[in-house]
Amino acid sequence: MTTKNLSIWIEAARPKTLAAALVPVLIGASLAWNDHLFRWDTTLVALFCAFAIQIGTNFANDYFDYKKGADTVSRVGFTRATAAGLIAPETMLKATILSMMIAFFAGLYLVWIGGWVILFIGLISLLFGILYTGGPFPLGYNGLGDLFVFIFFGFVAVMGTYYINALQWSELSFWASIPVGALCVNILVVNNLRDVEQDRETGKRTLGVLFGEIFLKLEYLLMIILSFPVLFYFYLAYDFTAWIFLPLLCLPVFLVLLYDVFNHEDKSELNKTLEQTAQVMVLYGVLFSAGIII
Repeated sequence: MTTKNLSIWIEAARPKTLAAALVPVLIGASLAWNDHLFRWDTTLVALFCAFAIQIGTNFANDYFDYKKGADTVSRVGFTRATAAGLIAPETMLKATILSMMIAFFAGLYLVWIGGWVILFIGLISLLFGILYTGGPFPLGYNGLGDLFVFIFFGFVAVMGTYYINALQWSELSFWASIPVGALCVNILVVNNLRDVEQDRETGKRTLGVLFGEIFLKLEYLLMIILSFPVLFYFYLAYDFTAWIFLPLLCLPVFLVLLYDVFNHEDKSELNKTLEQTAQVMVLYGVLFSAGIII
């Protein structure tokens, strides 16, 4: 594989979105560490599987959006490899299947450790990764993408990571899932806000198409608001130290991003906002994890 081909595949994997795979595992593992139940082996395998599923989902989106005609020449977002003719559709489909198979076989180690519940979680994660843009009723095309992201990148990923470490469920991991899911949703919100006009033209019924741009902007604000009450709950109900408030350091960045979301003049400006939304999610995740551990 040439350097050019490799760069095409790296871009197709959408590394800017991998925060959605990293942060849930980081938070779930930090909670397990705090409870003295952390395992390096299961955490690293869970992280590998999360990356593989996320990349496979991105490949699937690239393929199915092309097949459904959602990626057009008027696109203002990042280049889609299949639509741009950089990767053949059949090759992208094979890459999707390969990524999902790698995640499945790597995940069998987690099934061996955690049992059938982990097999169920893994299988539905793989299935919905495809159904997000594929199948007869693609979630992302029918206003359900945001709910899917909140559930799978929030509750399923954080609680699943804790479980595969501790082999038990945790109420704390449930509450910690809320800000993680909310900040993951905001990556999708910016994506949908940027693409709302194109999505409307191609029949992709995102929440922006269904309810308008103001709805998306308010959703972005709501998701930011949802990311902070859990810090006070951890402090007041579970006796965490004041270090748990470290994520409040993200507030200035959130305010800047809110301004960009509400006041952008050109949709192409939101490409940078999307990147920064993913970056601040990583920052929040690192600070939240540090607060939990300290």
